[in-house]
Amino acid sequence: MSNLVSAGVANVAYLGAIVLFILALGGLSHPESSRRGNIYGITGMSVALIVSILSAVTNNMELLLGALVIGGGIGLYLAKKVKMTEMPELVAILHSLVGLAACFVGFANFFDIAVWDRYVGVEKVIHDIETYIGIFIGAVTFSGSIIAFGKLSGRISGKPLMLPLRHWLNLVLVILVFYFGYEFATAPTQVLAIQPAYVMTAIALFLGIHMVMAIGGADMPVVVSMLNSYSGWAASATGFMLGNDLLIVTGALVGSSGAILSYIMCKAMNRKFLSVIAGGFGTAGGSSSGSSEDQGEVTPIDVIETANLLKTVKNVVIVPGYGMAVAQAQHTVYEITKVLRSKGVNVRFAIHPVAGRMPGHMNVLLAEAKVPYDIVLEMDEINEDFPEVDVSIIIGANDIVNPSAQDEPDSPIAGMPVLEVWKGDTTIVLKRSMASGYAGVQNPLFFKENTQMLFGDAKESLDEVLKNL
Repeated sequence: MSNLVSAGVANVAYLGAIVLFILALGGLSHPESSRRGNIYGITGMSVALIVSILSAVTNNMELLLGALVIGGGIGLYLAKKVKMTEMPELVAILHSLVGLAACFVGFANFFDIAVWDRYVGVEKVIHDIETYIGIFIGAVTFSGSIIAFGKLSGRISGKPLMLPLRHWLNLVLVILVFYFGYEFATAPTQVLAIQPAYVMTAIALFLGIHMVMAIGGADMPVVVSMLNSYSGWAASATGFMLGNDLLIVTGALVGSSGAILSYIMCKAMNRKFLSVIAGGFGTAGGSSSGSSEDQGEVTPIDVIETANLLKTVKNVVIVPGYGMAVAQAQHTVYEITKVLRSKGVNVRFAIHPVAGRMPGHMNVLLAEAKVPYDIVLEMDEINEDFPEVDVSIIIGANDIVNPSAQDEPDSPIAGMPVLEVWKGDTTIVLKRSMASGYAGVQNPLFFKENTQMLFGDAKESLDEVLKNL
């Protein structure tokens, strides 16, 4: 079967897809334009996929279509069935598939005799390096994303794994990758090149596992954006390997935007990117700030008292956290917001950049509940307003409202910018128990005089508050 689309038409279509992808990133930069950005992205990917099939596939079309149906069916099922609380895990596992695809394409390209014989001299060395880098980044992304999925889903402890001399181990592994890369690129025959490729892949898989295992639970939002960046660079390296301009540009867009997002996340946590990679921030359940017993007594509050308090105030700030996602309480939160706003109460939402388990997690949940974008404010926009706030409602958040970040230099979260809710008149914290947050640090906020604890499932508690309102 001959190509149904010429190379010239394909290149023009690829250029259009690239423009759509750039417009998609622009649209996704703001909640109000995010739906339009998604449409641009879907359209661009549809164009790229269809044109690639019609311009490049000459044999086994039925196998390709069958794979598309199976993969598309799985994607559609996941999109409909996966809960919003499971989105971080889904994103992580999708990153792993991108890395795995890069590995498969790299080895498929390597085993193609026609491709091996096509290049000579410097061109062959360059092509071998492209193949090698694509497989390496893909393998690191695959194994690292699997570990991230395990940590986000609770299947693997959030406590960082600290092997002795782990930094030296990483350095030795990277040196070995360069050594086998040289062996791979200078091998005179395909048979001699395969062994360095296999060894490098094994090293890369271990490096991805070790790197993410050493990263603590509190850094997982950075890990998600970091792996997103890796998946983009893997795709870009695959594009160079295949001579596909669309993959090169698209991968570079994803890789660079993921890297920028990782930088923003690190800045929001007062962390350096290299220190995140080095790991050690966040534990599975220990407390670095002492236990609840030695910090005083908490002041409980019930749903009726909470509702009565909200009836008397004029300025309310709601701080959502992962606990709101787990309880699926965002819709009830918005119903309470509508009732309070109808009574003339100024209700706003305060979003910390690393709230939840992935970048933008809380924004997605609030958008799903149709909370107006203009009352959803970032940390930098609202922090200075807390002294004027009558009531701050903390729904399942912990580390992002922890004053230890400012008051305790030895705390694991020392220096991390946080929402200064304790500066308001009253703080109501919704939690199931006194357990520490994902960083494993106890929160002195719970023991302050102007803090009251509303224990129980967030959705059930807020449903009762709504009824009493």
